[in-house]
Amino acid sequence: MVRHLISLDDVSDSALRDIVDRGVEFSHRAQAKPLAGKVVGVYFRRTSTRTRTAFSSGALRLGAGIVAYGPDDLQLNTGESSVDTGRVMSGMLDALVARTAGDSAEMRAWARQDRMAVVNLMSAEEHPTQALADLTTLVSHFGSVDGMRVLYVGEGNNTAAALALGLSRFRGTQLDLRTPPGFGVTPEILSRASVHAGAHGSTVTERHDLADLPRDFDVVYTTRWQTTGTSKSRADWRDVFAPFQVTQDLVDPTGKAVFMHDLPAHRGEEVTADVLDGPASIAFQQAENKLYSAMAVLEWCCDASSA
Repeated sequence: MVRHLISLDDVSDSALRDIVDRGVEFSHRAQAKPLAGKVVGVYFRRTSTRTRTAFSSGALRLGAGIVAYGPDDLQLNTGESSVDTGRVMSGMLDALVARTAGDSAEMRAWARQDRMAVVNLMSAEEHPTQALADLTTLVSHFGSVDGMRVLYVGEGNNTAAALALGLSRFRGTQLDLRTPPGFGVTPEILSRASVHAGAHGSTVTERHDLADLPRDFDVVYTTRWQTTGTSKSRADWRDVFAPFQVTQDLVDPTGKAVFMHDLPAHRGEEVTADVLDGPASIAFQQAENKLYSAMAVLEWCCDASSA
């Protein structure tokens, strides 16, 4: 029995909570090796530090072996179809965790079988495992996701999309997205997140300015301005993004908000150094939680007893 995770929408509300809670459990104590004898393929076409290390280390800690592939390692480069590649891998691997940074349709094609779990480690539309690490971080720091009030400042990229789809699945949450004009979250993602929010008494809103900011948020979240594998549609994009830098003045008014960032960070661009390295920042705890949430994802996808 395997389960696929291409989008957070592939996961039920109860399973989403279970994965997050399991990630917190992994952060507190050593576990047995439920994936002993399993083999996980780790395939990256784009650069990665945290996600690649988290899933490689997580698989090993759970007892699985790993086979690592870089962007030039597969016969895809000599003309083999992606469908054929996935079909071959499904006969040899128990799971394939992949970052393509392209359309998720390719991973959906790989997932049209029930022998090999397929996990999306970042597509153009969504970064679901980042959101799971974020939610794990919220539970670890605050004790619960329910009722969290999050201010997201920056590009409406795949991290923002996943955050919207994940946070809206918890009760009474508020996500205020402040994105540069022309660089917002896609209407499809906002629509899906709004449906989830309506079912859970939560809200997801988006504006393209920093006026009338709420002053009672628990978290200020940003991401780097140059997302892996993407380019900007405007030559003057830095001028458009400049007002959306997270500074101490933005974080301080609440007196209690923590700062989160999916990393890597560019100090002096999307966030000032005094915020990223200051006492309110939990960005590096957030990065460590990628390991624990990766372990939870791998167990959920590959171990039938985790149902």
